Amino acid sequence: MSGSLAIIGGTGLAELPGLTISKAHDIQTPFGSPSAPVLEGELYGLRVLFIARHGHPHRIPPHLVNYRANLWALQKLYATDVLAVNAVGGISKNMKPGTLVVPKQIIDYTFGREITIFDGEFAPVSHIDFSYPYSEKLRELIEKSAQNANEKVINGGVYGVTQGPRLETAAEIFRMEKDGCDIVGMTGMPEASLARELKLNYASLSLVVNAAAGKGTGAITIKEIDDHLNVGIARVRNIIDELVKEFYLKQ
Repeated sequence: MSGSLAIIGGTGLAELPGLTISKAHDIQTPFGSPSAPVLEGELYGLRVLFIARHGHPHRIPPHLVNYRANLWALQKLYATDVLAVNAVGGISKNMKPGTLVVPKQIIDYTFGREITIFDGEFAPVSHIDFSYPYSEKLRELIEKSAQNANEKVINGGVYGVTQGPRLETAAEIFRMEKDGCDIVGMTGMPEASLARELKLNYASLSLVVNAAAGKGTGAITIKEIDDHLNVGIARVRNIIDELVKEFYLKQ
């Protein structure tokens, strides 16, 4: 079977408009239940898989997402490439709310999550090369798709992943900035490393929905986040539409 594209929808993208659903797969995995049924359907006549990371409706906090089950289910349904949509905060000066980012690197600050399939029980202990956590080929395809959609993205940057579900302190953001982080979110890991373990090509399209703690003019509000989500997710959908077309052109 040729390559197949899957989309992991984050906050603000619990469903994929335009997807003609042919089947909802309620898969039980060796790691328990995924966040939601995996939807299989067609977008522009092309096969796409979709799963809502936080469930539908949105109910699962970042630290309790069953990342292992989600990725395993996508692979079981023959996904080869995974686009993850993430809502993030902006740390660097150019990462203002409304910015779309295709990050290149990750720093993981999470703890206590189930982080590997190589646990000695499901699979023998093994060590993946994670020097470059995102698929360069898929990152380039996202950038090309953004150009086709007339949407500007920043190709590059470091995604710092925090535990959540609370937002960070200003001091934590200052430390992350010194570490080299450009954006901050709660769902980038272990999703990316599990995808690598399962030999899935994986990349992120991150939408900046707020200035990180200490980087704005006041307190971070849910209204601010929702306002930027409402506008930005429409732009994300435009890129996804073009990505589906570009992906299958390359097959």
